[in-house]
Amino acid sequence: MKIVEFLSNKTGKNIQALIRLIDQAPRMYKVYKIPKRSVGFRVIAQPSKEIKELQRFTVEMLEKILPVHEKAMAYQKGKDIRSNALLHVKNDYILKMDFEDFFNSINPEVFHKSLEIDEISINNTELYFLTRLLFWNPSKRKNGKLILSVGAPSSPIISNYIMHRFDCAIEEFCNSNAIMYSRYADDMTFSTSKKNHLFSIPEIVRKTLRNKYYKRISIKQSKTIFSSKAHNRHITGVTLNNEGKISIGRSRKRMLSSLIFKASKNAIDDESLSSLTGQLGQAFYIDNFFKESMIKKYGESLIKSILGKKNEKA
Repeated sequence: MKIVEFLSNKTGKNIQALIRLIDQAPRMYKVYKIPKRSVGFRVIAQPSKEIKELQRFTVEMLEKILPVHEKAMAYQKGKDIRSNALLHVKNDYILKMDFEDFFNSINPEVFHKSLEIDEISINNTELYFLTRLLFWNPSKRKNGKLILSVGAPSSPIISNYIMHRFDCAIEEFCNSNAIMYSRYADDMTFSTSKKNHLFSIPEIVRKTLRNKYYKRISIKQSKTIFSSKAHNRHITGVTLNNEGKISIGRSRKRMLSSLIFKASKNAIDDESLSSLTGQLGQAFYIDNFFKESMIKKYGESLIKSILGKKNEKA
C-alpha cells in the first residue's frame, strides 16, 4: 500500500508537494454548526477542497482492504434508510439505541488498534500518511489531538470499518436469539416478534463495546427507546405501520401535501420549491402509496412538474 504514489497518479501532483499537503491536512478544515432537530447543535468539520479530493481517492483504496458488515446500512451502495426500515417492518417489538458523539469518538488509536486486531498490515510510514489524511485536528495546534470529523467523505468508511468487529459480535448474538439487527451510522435497531425479548440488549451492547476495545465509544442513554405495535414506531425517519409496511408518517404527509397545494397556486418561492422537490423524491421512494394519493389528488402533470425541477437544476 503506497498511498502517496497512488494519490500522485490520481491527481498528477508532485510527491513532495503531496507529502507537505498531507502533513497539513488535519488543520485544513472549515468548521460550522447546524441545529439538531431536538436541542443543541451538530459540529460539522468539512475539509478543504484539496483535502476532500485526496480523501475521496483514499476511500477508493481503502474499500478494497477494509471490511464492512452487511448490516451496516449507511453509506453503502444499495442500502439506505428505506432498506434499513424494511429489515424490521414485520417484527412487533423494536429497540433503538444511539452512540454518543459517534464520529468524534473515533481517534487514530482506535483505528490503529482495529487494524492490528484484524491483522491488516500497513507500515508505519503509510499509517502516518493515512492518519493525517483521515483525521481532523479541532484545536489546530501543532500536536493537537485528532478525531474523525462529521463532514469528511472518508469518515463513513472509517466508522463502518471501526464498527465491523462490533457488528459481527452483535449480529452473532442476535442471530442465535431470533432478533434482527442493523446499524445506520450511529443508530442501532433491534427487532423481534418475541415479547420481552429485547430488554437484555442494552447490557449486551455495553459489554461488547468493553470487550471489543471500544472504550471511547459509549451509548446515549436518552436515545435508548423500546417500542411496539401499540405505539408509533420510527426507524431513521421512516414510520413502520401495523400492516407491516413502511410510510413517511401522517404529519409529514400533511406537510408535503400542503406544500404541493401551494405550488399548484404558485404561492411558493424558488428555494422552498427546490426543497419540496428533494423531499418529495425521498418521500415517494419510501412510500409509493403516498405518491399515488398525491397524483390522484393534484394530478400527475403537477407532480411531474415539481419533480422535474430536480432534473432542471442538475
